[in-house]
Amino acid sequence: MLYDKARIFVQGGRGGNGCMSFRREAKVPRGGPDGGDGGRGGDVVLLCDDSLRDLQTFKRKAHYKAGRARHGEGALRTGADGDELVVRIPPGTQVHLPDGTVHDLVVPGRRAVVARGGLGGRGNKRFTTATRQTPRFSEQGLEGEEYWIDLQLKLLADVGLVGLPNAGKSSLISVITRAAPKIADYPFTTLEPVLGVLDNGERQLVVADIPGLIEGASEGAGLGHDFLAHVERTRILVHVLDLAPVDGSDPRENHAVIERELGAHDQRLTRLPRILALSKSDLVPAERAQEEAREWRGRLGEAVSVVVTSSATREGLEELAKALFERIPIEAPHDPLELEDEAELAEHRVFRPAAGRSWRVEQLDDGSFRVTGEPVERLFARFDFENDEALAHIERSLKRMGVMRALEAAGFEPGDDVEIAGTVFELDPS
Repeated sequence: MLYDKARIFVQGGRGGNGCMSFRREAKVPRGGPDGGDGGRGGDVVLLCDDSLRDLQTFKRKAHYKAGRARHGEGALRTGADGDELVVRIPPGTQVHLPDGTVHDLVVPGRRAVVARGGLGGRGNKRFTTATRQTPRFSEQGLEGEEYWIDLQLKLLADVGLVGLPNAGKSSLISVITRAAPKIADYPFTTLEPVLGVLDNGERQLVVADIPGLIEGASEGAGLGHDFLAHVERTRILVHVLDLAPVDGSDPRENHAVIERELGAHDQRLTRLPRILALSKSDLVPAERAQEEAREWRGRLGEAVSVVVTSSATREGLEELAKALFERIPIEAPHDPLELEDEAELAEHRVFRPAAGRSWRVEQLDDGSFRVTGEPVERLFARFDFENDEALAHIERSLKRMGVMRALEAAGFEPGDDVEIAGTVFELDPS
């Protein structure tokens, strides 16, 4: 079974705490503070690995946590950074983060940081000033990012076989490649994509049998999007059309159904090159098969090659294989829909959003005040409330950030209760 979807929990490592330490050596009076900084927590990184083919690994394990950093030490020794956790995923995997960010890992070796480790705390040496020469507090390390992310695999195949159920796709791929899909003499559809390799002695093409689509697939009918997602990665589509449908349906309408569903799923699919394979020619008179081919060539034009095929007699299979090798260039991106207009990127470029800088003050019904926002919450996460010097440093920081001014504008008076990051305390700036 092909596992093409997974949901995993990723957690960056916690940053190390800064150290509160003072230099103590013989014959060195008033050595002063020498606490080192804590290390940075490890990141969780996804790595595109060409040795993997699906996401079944994540069915057995769903939680991934990077290493935490070491704490700072005396003598200005900085703690070691946490170990990075590398999670390997197959090429063609899309990664969806909770904030809407999407990483599309197609090229083997590409990396994406999905959960950053927490920053390390600063040691007490960092807080020395001309008027505060012996600070007796240090910062704590921050927790790393943590959340659930969604993985979706979209097969990286050169050729995609599409068509209605029982159109003959499974028989076709089993004959032209080494694939071994289930084949039966009764109407049924494959329940998962099947991959095979087409080899002409000089080149190889990966062929994917996309499970049978039905009318309404683009809106979720049947397995809908589960099937159509795999079509997006192919470089050429082979539309397999049954010349003698067992249900007596019209091949022209069957062709229109599939083309409508492809366009409704993504308009870019309509731009992919096409080959029309008229299958099961052994079930109809040869004259009728050739007449159908002439009509389809006239209807579709020169842009679409039309080949009469039979998996039972191998009619037209060499012609189909030759057409595929001719239509697919040797040098081409695996993902033409997403890379065709994209400029070549630098080999290593990392973009990280800046930390939030906004906060807000609100007065509660009981007369107390609440301050919310990432900057103030991060400030409170870094210090020990049991340390009076640390609390004094927090109050000075709030004043520099403008929080005290905003509180006073909202009606705050010294001694009123203020809630920040879930902690309620009396704030007295004086």
